[in-house]
Parts: sequence; C-alpha cells; structure tokens
Amino acid sequence: MITIRPQNQRGVANLSWLDSRHTFSFGNYYDPQHMGFASLRVINEDKIIPGEGFGTHGHQDMEIITCVLSGELEHRDSMGNGSVIRPGDVQRMSAGTGVRHSEFNASDTNPVHLLQIWIMPEKRGLEPSYEEKNFSSELKQGKLTLLGSQDGRDNSVTIHQDVNLYLGSLTKSDCAPRTSRLSYPIKNNRGIWLQVARGEVKLNEQLLQAGDGAAITNETEIAIAGNSLDSEFLLFDLAMNIEH
Repeated sequence: MITIRPQNQRGVANLSWLDSRHTFSFGNYYDPQHMGFASLRVINEDKIIPGEGFGTHGHQDMEIITCVLSGELEHRDSMGNGSVIRPGDVQRMSAGTGVRHSEFNASDTNPVHLLQIWIMPEKRGLEPSYEEKNFSSELKQGKLTLLGSQDGRDNSVTIHQDVNLYLGSLTKSDCAPRTSRLSYPIKNNRGIWLQVARGEVKLNEQLLQAGDGAAITNETEIAIAGNSLDSEFLLFDLAMNIEH
C-alpha cells in the first residue's frame, strides 16, 4: 500500500526569518494522523533567510540528521563541534542524554534550504555524539547512495536505529534508462518512506513532486522513475516494529 503525503497538506511555520514545512506533527503543528512513520519522527523542510537561524537550544534522545539542499548552514554544539554544512554533506547528531546546539544561515546574502530529520533512537540515554560526511563524489544518477545506517557501513553515518537512509538521483531520459529509473526490493516487516527533495518522480506510476512524501507498507518492491531533468529523493528503509 502506498499512501501519499502531499506537500501542500504539510504543517506550516512561517516566521519573518523562517519558512518551514512539517511532514509530521512538530512544534505548534499537531495532527494525530501524522505523528511519524515507524521510527521516523520528523521531516522538516526549512528555508532560512541570510544571517538568521535557530539560537542555542536543547535536544535529548533523538537522532538528528541534517541535509542541506542549497546554501550553507553553520552548526555549533555543546560537544565542541562547529562546522558549515553545504550540499553533499550529511550531519548526524545523537542527542542522547542531552546536547545543546545552534543552526544559522552562514551567508549574509543567500538563503539556505535544508531538510532536518529526526529518528527515534534504539534506546534512551545514549552518549551524545556527532558525525559529518560529504557524499558529493559518491552521488550518481540512477543509483541509491547509502547516507546512514545502523552499522555505518559503506562510509555512511551511523544512526542508532534499525534504518537505512538512501539518497536517490534520477533524470527523465528515454535514451539513458539506467539513470532514469530504479527498483527497490522491500523485505518482510520493513516499511519505506520516500521524500522528494527536488524535481519530480513517479513511484509505481504515481507522480510525486518536490515536498511530497509517501508511506509504503505491505509491498515487496517499488519502482521509481525520474519525471524531471533533475530529481532527488530520500528513501528511508525502516523496521516496522517501532511504536510511538
């Protein structure tokens, strides 16, 4: 079964410096029908104006993953980490017993556009930790690149939960089918969340645009095809025995 979560039905937080869309309940946006999917708790699409951002604030018992789509995001935290995250970078912060951090647009002239993802950890009380990797050299059209996994295999960041997070890149081309479509087999007791970050894709012939998401359960395989010249999506492969 495939259940579409349209981009125009997401929650909205629109401040003077922030335009945010919430796939699942977050902050002042509450919808009991959209509280997450398996261990996936938050997908926020944020656009931050130049020089602004989130001041120092705390988190606990959450795996927080940040992917910048365009622009630059400056991060600082209470573990002593500080960096500027750019497209191609993936940041993983395990909040565990508690961490404080800030996130600001690193540019005085250009906005930053990012996805922030929260995944519930396998257990509470983990030691806070931080990891950041660049995948620019590994991203190829027509393939899935593993960004995060429980065991950190294939140079992915380590997520403390039974999840595999992939980035897919496709183009619309009848002349180059290897770069325009792919299939993904789904094992028993697994669910898939697909989030379109850029462009358009067809998921089992259902059209998804940037910002759309889809929950996929009780399927053995899905087919994904590019429907624009440049499309990117995140694919979460999750254990389904997680309760919120």
